[in-house]
Amino acid sequence: MTAGGATRTKLSDAQRFDWLRLWRSENIGPRTFWALINRYGSAGAALAALPRLMPRGRPVKIAAIEDIERELEAAARCGAVLVAVGETDYPARLSRIDTAPPLIALRGHVPVLQRPAVAIVGSRNASAAGLAFAERLTRGLAEAGFVIVSGLARGIDLRAHQTSREAGTVAVLAGGHDRIYPAEHQAVLESLLACGAAVSEMPFGWEARGRDFPRRNRIISGLANGVVIVEAARRSGSLITARFAAEQGREVFAVPGSPLDPRAEGTNDLIRNGATLCTSAEDVVEALARQIADRTNLFSDNSAPVPEAPLWDELDLPDVAPAPNGAADAAESGRVVALTGKDHATPQARLMALLGPSPVSIDELARVANLSMRETRAILLELELAGRLARSGGEYVSLVN
Repeated sequence: MTAGGATRTKLSDAQRFDWLRLWRSENIGPRTFWALINRYGSAGAALAALPRLMPRGRPVKIAAIEDIERELEAAARCGAVLVAVGETDYPARLSRIDTAPPLIALRGHVPVLQRPAVAIVGSRNASAAGLAFAERLTRGLAEAGFVIVSGLARGIDLRAHQTSREAGTVAVLAGGHDRIYPAEHQAVLESLLACGAAVSEMPFGWEARGRDFPRRNRIISGLANGVVIVEAARRSGSLITARFAAEQGREVFAVPGSPLDPRAEGTNDLIRNGATLCTSAEDVVEALARQIADRTNLFSDNSAPVPEAPLWDELDLPDVAPAPNGAADAAESGRVVALTGKDHATPQARLMALLGPSPVSIDELARVANLSMRETRAILLELELAGRLARSGGEYVSLVN
């Protein structure tokens, strides 16, 4: 068997245990895992051979039997299933990328993972205009039959999940299923499981670190037929998702933004470098129409061979340093402004974070900032008197830099 999942099979309990133990052993990346399986024929045989294969200076700590037992018990308690490449429930598109995780833990409505999908990702510190467009885009794609994939982050990701939860959405987690990040999105995650799913390759109990977000991003793009970047600064983690998407042969879409808004610099760069311009759901639907019509391309088990690679190769991912004080997502996206009810910034700071050079309606500002219209208009008046606000057509406002 290879990472492409050419053979549909089902692991026995003993085989699943060995696969998980090999996968959880230190310094075993996806390519190393498959090289060992292909060389020794099974995970059990590979585990037996590991002690004599350990190279000097790069020891491999084999996962303890007790740790694997605890993980399987934790999965059962939270209703997750561990699915291996080659099994029916493993997402077909994900199985065909060359860094596909050998095992993933799934919760929710698992069949949703086999439907055509579009990933929508973007800035955590999203503008109100960006959030409004993400909602419109998500709704249009859901109505066209697409499942929406995203990373459960603040900002654009959260809006995409919330808008598509009844039509089907997939949340890809950077940590374990029992360590949701950010923690305030736990309720959102639970609400989407009836029609959607949650996916993680990380162990139960694993707290997301800075370098885990790029790992998650390759799965986001791997699950989708195409990836849309709504807002992204030049060093945004969303651009890592776009890079993975291009490497995986996915269509990359970017939403243009004002050249005066730093949150649009990354997306505008993507367009200049060849990404497909996205101004509506129709742009995405039309570009992916050939894939939708080609059922073989979407759902077949045809697979590319696993590329030759030396043993002990870890994932070829950007080196993202862990964020200080546990602020894991700061390493991925820089300044973070929570746009939920748990955001403790002042009302004026919330509105300032949502405003940008692109005009947005006052109604949308008040809704996203969770403020009354009276509070919103009072703050906007202060900004206007200070020369920081421009009005367009009366009920649309933008920030003056």
